[in-house]
Amino acid sequence: MADEKPTPQTDEEFLRRRRRRSIAIALALAALVVIFYAITVVKLGPEVLVREI
Repeated sequence: MADEKPTPQTDEEFLRRRRRRSIAIALALAALVVIFYAITVVKLGPEVLVREI
């Protein structure tokens, strides 16, 4: 039983699941980046855009 090789169908299913998991992780990471950016902008306020030369 331990010597069974995965069939092509299970390989395809494995790759499909790994791709979905990778996409989910990428979306979660992108959401965190957006949240951190928004929090930073809110905390700094609009004064950060005003520069004195």
